[in-house]
Amino acid sequence: MSPTAIALLTYVAWTLLLLFGVAAIRSARVLNSSRAINSFSPSGADLEGFGQRVTRAHANCYENLPIAGAVMLYAIATGQDAVTNGLAYALVGARIAQSATHLISTSNAFVMIRFAFFGVQILILIFWLLKLLGVF
Repeated sequence: MSPTAIALLTYVAWTLLLLFGVAAIRSARVLNSSRAINSFSPSGADLEGFGQRVTRAHANCYENLPIAGAVMLYAIATGQDAVTNGLAYALVGARIAQSATHLISTSNAFVMIRFAFFGVQILILIFWLLKLLGVF
């Protein structure tokens, strides 16, 4: 399996792991209170602290997965994964680091660090896209 395929599957697995975190927090809320199971805000705004952060970290993953996934799948499907293999682990590493930073804190310093990890992902995706399009 190519580094691109491994990175894509790791990205999906990380998104699922965060989803399990959201499900665990919401399940605990329902079991420990009289709160209705369908009364939660999808944004996590009804939660505080870690619950809100894990909900938003999960949302950040599924919001960006279609873009990163499409580029990686295109590279694999067209036999051009040599373009993406070199930075595939860096992309998924930056995604996991962004999420982990989000889970730790939402202080200004951590938001800046989180944005830096997001920026790395965007730069990698732009680089790949330009290479796949044959721009350079």
